[in-house]
Amino acid sequence: MRRLACILGAALACGIGGMTAAGLFYTPYGYNEMDLSRRFLPPGPPHLMGTDSFGRDVFSRVMIGGRYTLAVAAAAVLSSAAIGITLGMICGYTGGLLDEGVLRLMDGLSSFPGILLALSLFSLMGNSPFTLCTALCALFVPSYVRITRNGMLRYKRADFTSAARAMGASGLRVMFIHILPNLGPTLFSAVALGFSNAILAESAMSYLGFGVQPPFPSWGRMLAESQNVLFNAPWCALAPGTVIALTVIAFHSLDSASPRFTGAQAQRR
Repeated sequence: MRRLACILGAALACGIGGMTAAGLFYTPYGYNEMDLSRRFLPPGPPHLMGTDSFGRDVFSRVMIGGRYTLAVAAAAVLSSAAIGITLGMICGYTGGLLDEGVLRLMDGLSSFPGILLALSLFSLMGNSPFTLCTALCALFVPSYVRITRNGMLRYKRADFTSAARAMGASGLRVMFIHILPNLGPTLFSAVALGFSNAILAESAMSYLGFGVQPPFPSWGRMLAESQNVLFNAPWCALAPGTVIALTVIAFHSLDSASPRFTGAQAQRR
């Protein structure tokens, strides 16, 4: 079942990613092309997902909106993972005051309400996709720090790391060559789960009016724009909402199917 979930999740993620990538080169209609004579057309040819209140093709907007939603989520996850993994490895390996200070900082970030932290950054840095990425990065860093630090504490006194140090390996080599590969499966799971959480967070912030601004679409902003016509033209909300749900399910499937490391794996290194 785990293998099947992984295959289905990967296929679904590739399908959504392929649709978004295709939007870089081709869309059936311009994402901001208006035709008031075609307002609220239901799904069907020639508009696969119907049209919205301005006569814009919903499918084209979903394709373009995925570009911004996935780009912001990917930037937030990759940057937070890079910072969190580096801090977690250094803190877990060195310990002492540095470890204690970083942990207290991470506790402070975790205790801060996410929406309040995001709004504070928006008030300081202005409303932009970069600010949204920064806010999401700050929210996700503590989890990567803790995961990596725990793994480092688990393996830094293992036999294979002691042998590496006895052979003259530097601290950086021990951390990045000998210990980090053993954290790979857990970190993969954390990144997959973080990506789905980032998509939900980006969609929520876009729904509230932050991040990507009109006329550029994003899945969350499309939901916000369609809430007033939910009963008259439900496809305007169902299209981006369904894509968000499928993307989250895809990455959750990858997370649940990802391998977990064991002590035997570490010993084989």
